[in-house]
Amino acid sequence: MLDTTAPLPRQLALPLPAFAPFEAEPVLADDSNAEALAWLARPEAWPGGRLALHGPAATGKTLMLRGLAARRGWPVLTGPALRGLPELPPGPGLAVDDADCMAEEAALFHLLNLAAERGQLLLLAGRAPPARWPVALPDLRSRLRAMPAAGIRPPGDGLLAALLRRHFARRQLRVEEGVQAWLLARLPREAAAIAEAAARLDRAALALGNRVTRALARATLAELPGFGTDDESMAFPETGCPPAPRLL
Repeated sequence: MLDTTAPLPRQLALPLPAFAPFEAEPVLADDSNAEALAWLARPEAWPGGRLALHGPAATGKTLMLRGLAARRGWPVLTGPALRGLPELPPGPGLAVDDADCMAEEAALFHLLNLAAERGQLLLLAGRAPPARWPVALPDLRSRLRAMPAAGIRPPGDGLLAALLRRHFARRQLRVEEGVQAWLLARLPREAAAIAEAAARLDRAALALGNRVTRALARATLAELPGFGTDDESMAFPETGCPPAPRLL
């Protein structure tokens, strides 16, 4: 006979297929990204045929870059994969994500020159404006300083709430609105912190077989930098350069 008084075993967190790529989702418009979206709507108007997107981690730079590339049929490269004399794919334009994390400065310099010679539009994305990228090559530094740049500011209240809902929906987590409001009042006001909190809660809920409650969230996020405080110095740290090169 089944012993109904015995405690239920904890559900194991098994490897599951990844959810749909974030790049496939529409950009959530907000005052913080209005400038960038306006520039991306008119690539033909970019001065010199170039544009750089910049902003904190997880604010949508990659989503915007890859979305434009997909709509326009542009290939996408990544900075950590740029080495030597990179081949420049044919086409009307090209996008480089994590361009500020270039593996070799000379490779990015060559790519900029070749794109200009061929008349290809070029979109870069990085965390800081290109004029502030720590490059040693004087010629590359001068080209980056002359490049128009569109900044993405930290998200507003409405966008933070929409981001939290999106992250939960992507992970098929049903979280009551009251719990979401409680979380937003305690999480750092940064998109990266929202994404990390959703990921931690997803793992905890799956492992314990529980729904996301305030108690679960409090226990799970207790060590998340900045959670439950108003101290800006405790804000969630910005994500650095990718640890390994990737080419898409």
